[in-house]
Amino acid sequence: MEGFLKLKRRHFNALALSSCTFASWSAAWAQDAAEPVVLVVGDSLSAEYGLKRGSGWVALLEERLDREKVQARVVNASISGDTTSGGRSRLPALLRQHRPALVVIELGGNDALRGLPLKMTRENLATMARLAREAGAKVLLLGMEMPPNYGARYGQEFRDVFTTVAKAEKTALIPFFLKGVADTPNPTALFQADRIHPNEAAQPTMRDNVWPALRELLAAR
Repeated sequence: MEGFLKLKRRHFNALALSSCTFASWSAAWAQDAAEPVVLVVGDSLSAEYGLKRGSGWVALLEERLDREKVQARVVNASISGDTTSGGRSRLPALLRQHRPALVVIELGGNDALRGLPLKMTRENLATMARLAREAGAKVLLLGMEMPPNYGARYGQEFRDVFTTVAKAEKTALIPFFLKGVADTPNPTALFQADRIHPNEAAQPTMRDNVWPALRELLAAR
């Protein structure tokens, strides 16, 4: 009898554990279904380089989503100093882990600063966009521009990288992510002392540059 009771107790505990596990899985699945993930893959412009934690444009974007009651969860997978090659190598694992509904790609600036071939930058961005789409995510590409001292020809070729990728891969595009930040009459006013990274005052503008397209893509789901 004692053995029978132990057996029943173990059986009950196993059923309870299974029920709890199933409930956890169900809750996680329901949360994933209710809250699409916005995955941001970027460099220092998105990784809050030199800024107080929580003051960058990605954090402000999450606050805006909450304020506008848009159901979405933001995952910031940005790394300071990252290039399109780094983003390309990291993306497959990020897609498997987070199963995003929308991937925001903010990369390319470091490629140009390091003098990497524009063809490589274009191919990396195109591959990232294609991988994201094949995983079922929409893609928003954030375009960049180079300072005038890089020359008019190079500047135009660099801009064309983003428009070419967006057209070929059928992604949404923000032509210039730093519009209203880097093209003002006093271009250093919204940058940190290094004159490369936008300061805290610039972050709301960067968020606002992304917001309309991102909201439209989420609504289109």
